[in-house]
Amino acid sequence: MKNLVLLFILIISTISFSQKITRGPDIGEIYFIGPTYTDEGLYYSTNFGETAVCVDSTFTSNIMTISADKTSGVIYYVNMQQGLYRSDNYGNQGSWQLINGNIYINIKSGLAEGLIYNAIVSHSEDYGANFIPHSYNGFFGNLCSIEIDNKIGTAYAIVSKSSVTDSIYLLITNDNYENLTIHNVFHRFNNPIGPLSRCVEEGELFTFIYFPNETPATLKHSNDYGYLWTICNEINVTDFYISSFEGGRQPGEVYLLFDFINMMWQNAHIYILHSTDYGITFETFHPFSKGNEPVLANFSTTTPEGNQPLTVDFCNYSIGNILQYEWDFNNDDTIDSYEQSPVYTYHDTGYYSVKLTVIGPDSSNTFIRENYIHVKNVTGLFENKSNHELIFYPNPFSKTINILYYSDKEYNNHELLIYNNTGELIKVIVLIKKLISNRYQFIWDGTDKNGSKCKAGIYIIKLNIKNALPKKILLIY
Repeated sequence: MKNLVLLFILIISTISFSQKITRGPDIGEIYFIGPTYTDEGLYYSTNFGETAVCVDSTFTSNIMTISADKTSGVIYYVNMQQGLYRSDNYGNQGSWQLINGNIYINIKSGLAEGLIYNAIVSHSEDYGANFIPHSYNGFFGNLCSIEIDNKIGTAYAIVSKSSVTDSIYLLITNDNYENLTIHNVFHRFNNPIGPLSRCVEEGELFTFIYFPNETPATLKHSNDYGYLWTICNEINVTDFYISSFEGGRQPGEVYLLFDFINMMWQNAHIYILHSTDYGITFETFHPFSKGNEPVLANFSTTTPEGNQPLTVDFCNYSIGNILQYEWDFNNDDTIDSYEQSPVYTYHDTGYYSVKLTVIGPDSSNTFIRENYIHVKNVTGLFENKSNHELIFYPNPFSKTINILYYSDKEYNNHELLIYNNTGELIKVIVLIKKLISNRYQFIWDGTDKNGSKCKAGIYIIKLNIKNALPKKILLIY
């Protein structure tokens, strides 16, 4: 058996082994590691993290990774000594048993009852008691992160090579890590990829990318086995908050965990950010609080672009003991609103940077989203656009999406073809609005040919014209 090189430090800035949050088998059920009054402990929640119970307060920083089984109440952890522990009683103190030794920190479970992966080297089908070895032919370099897919047998490995410092490789297997192939290569800085977490469909993944000492972090989504990625959101992360993430059990569901500890546990806090629209907006929960806490500004909107006038409803998921919100909707150093979650209308076209400053009793934090809002003019949208090139907004969308294009020819029938991510034609739109000469507009409401609402995910749109190029759009709820 070949040697497997795993790194227990940050090989590259975007990838870490530590996994502090995991989904349970039921919707809303999560486990996570966070501070207690004196140390760290394991928490269990059945309501998305809104409230949580500390089931074991004997944990220390020695715990590196947790992962819940598909069986209710079964959860695993691996410590720094590479010991695999299992609880059959929701992680309650006194229920842990040492199941196996020499287990890599990177474990994954929760796809089928009793199924757990020991990095890429082996897997167990009996809750970690015995492991079946893998050949992992095609593996190279240093293993940074893994994830298993919702399709049994399909899984991923992220690797780096010390001789190629600017590249990150995504490997894929369809036979339980017997054989791996390069699925894609990412540039470390221009187009990075971070740790992976599956969502609910086959081939559907999230990645969360954070460079220490830099902000913001980036949350991306893929539904083609990690080959193409869509940016869902940019999250303000500072180094005094420790973060982790996990995909959920519902379409578009993702969790972000923020832990804060300082002054020898005089101040300790846990925040859970929960989203069901692919991380575009979040709801914030605060299940544990002790002492003072720094503030952290975060916000987004489901309508970052649109036609003038554009009304934007801002979602504020800042955290901390916030006494005042200061919004600057065009970053001109003039405070436009003190509301927590304001609504603002942009009347002029252009790009707008938005700044939010949150002020607490003893700290403040500012988050600027550069050129975040794009207000468009329908006529101006066609400037410098090629013949038949599709223009669409908002993207992602939840209710309707506008799809525009210019044509230098008149056609008897204008048709827009809509495909799902498996290539199935789900709808043909033939009703079209002509804006001005040779300029046209489709509107899709997210329904299929039967009038049923389509599930959230990525869809392909294409004009029914020879040589027309397809485009990807994202439907959310």
